[in-house]
Amino acid sequence: MPFPRPKKTDSEEQLYAYAVGALGRRMRSVAELKRLLRPRVEADTEYGQTLVELVIRKLKDQGYLNDSRYASAYSSFRRDNEKFGRRRVITDLKIKGVHSEVIEKAVAFVYEEVSDAKQARDYMRRKRLKKPENQKHAARIFRQLTRAGFASKTIFKILKKWDVDDETLTALESEIGE
Repeated sequence: MPFPRPKKTDSEEQLYAYAVGALGRRMRSVAELKRLLRPRVEADTEYGQTLVELVIRKLKDQGYLNDSRYASAYSSFRRDNEKFGRRRVITDLKIKGVHSEVIEKAVAFVYEEVSDAKQARDYMRRKRLKKPENQKHAARIFRQLTRAGFASKTIFKILKKWDVDDETLTALESEIGE
C-alpha cells in the first residue's frame, strides 16, 4: 500500500506547526526543510513558495533553523560516533543542501585537532577491520576507508604499517587515478 499524499494547506500556522514538529524530531538544514514543506503547499504557485519562505524565515528568526549550527552538530556526531573522515562529512553535508562556505568552516573547526590517521584507526576498530591477508582483502579495506572519507595518503600509511606488499599498493594507487 503506498503512502498517502500529504495534505495540502494554505495556512501559515499549519505549515509552521508541521515544520516545528519536523525539527522536533531531528535537526535539519534549510534545504531539507524546504524539501519537506513543498509537498504540503501548492509549490508551483507563487503563494505556496512565499508561504514556505515565510515559515523558513520565521524559524530562522526564532533560532530553530541554523545551517552553521546544524553543520557543526552533524560533523561532531559523524566524527565522534561514526568515526568518519572529513571528506565523507563534507559530501554528506553537501547532499543535505548546506552551503560550501558553511561546510568548510564547520568541518575545519570540528576536525581541527583530530589526527586523520587516528580517526582512521578508530574507524577500523569500530568496523572490526583486521590486517589484510591478501591483495583482494587489502583492496577491500582501501575502498572501505576511501568511502569513509579518509585521504589516500593516510590509507597508504596504514597499509604500509600492515606490511602490504608494494605491488598491491601500486595497483591501488593506479585505481585512484582512474
